[in-house]
Amino acid sequence: MHPAAEHSPLGKSSEYISTYTPSLLFPIPRAAKWAELGLSAETLPYRGVDFWNCFELSWLLPSGKPVVAIGEFSIPADSPNIIESKSFKLYLNSLNQTPFASVDALVECLTADLSSAAGKPVGVKVRTLDDVQAQGLAALPGICIDGLDIAINEYNQPQPGLLRCDPARQVEESVHSHLLKSNCPVTGQPDWGSVVVQYRGAALDHGSLLSYLVSFRQHADFHEQCVERIFLDLQRLLQPHTLTVFARYVRRGGLDINPYRSTEATAFDNRRLVRQ
Repeated sequence: MHPAAEHSPLGKSSEYISTYTPSLLFPIPRAAKWAELGLSAETLPYRGVDFWNCFELSWLLPSGKPVVAIGEFSIPADSPNIIESKSFKLYLNSLNQTPFASVDALVECLTADLSSAAGKPVGVKVRTLDDVQAQGLAALPGICIDGLDIAINEYNQPQPGLLRCDPARQVEESVHSHLLKSNCPVTGQPDWGSVVVQYRGAALDHGSLLSYLVSFRQHADFHEQCVERIFLDLQRLLQPHTLTVFARYVRRGGLDINPYRSTEATAFDNRRLVRQ
């Protein structure tokens, strides 16, 4: 377990406060998990963002009439802190009985509080249900490898030794799997996700990648660290010219978390998948 997480509200009984309480946000420093991977804030080999989407965002108009919307929050991958997910939910619930003069006032409030917790500026969008519905569902890019016939019985820890590639063959491709699963390091609850690997480098053996991804099945870690571990293991193996790894996790408690990590400066697609 992350040393800070045991002090968070995750896995504990909590009072649900319905009036604005920014102190509910619980930051967890990324440094300890970076150190486990041999990284520091100064040596990150990627850039990226964590997209959080909130499907239970509500507040009051000055008249007292409630509003519902969908919130999109983009937290920089190099921010000093992640925000513990239950505390995030409790904070958002504290807006339920809180009046705001306008959507702009709500966005300003959310931006200030979340940026303070993350330690870097957080992007905030409040979107109408019609806007999100019109955007539709996304399909993951590239080849789905889930139909490959593999045999595996290792589930407790990620197994980078399973990964194989052909250095003599250089390719540029995108592959994806919907079989990513890990467990919350505090509660043990399952986290279900879909993962995409896009790269230009030594040809990755698809069956070995699928076996490797399945080896996360009983692994306990936060979403962000799972994606960072996948990125680093592939980078070490492939020595790629470019590499992007991202995961789209199924929502829990009205929130989904979607970490993107890449060697490139790129615009990331935050449209939801069918399971989200």
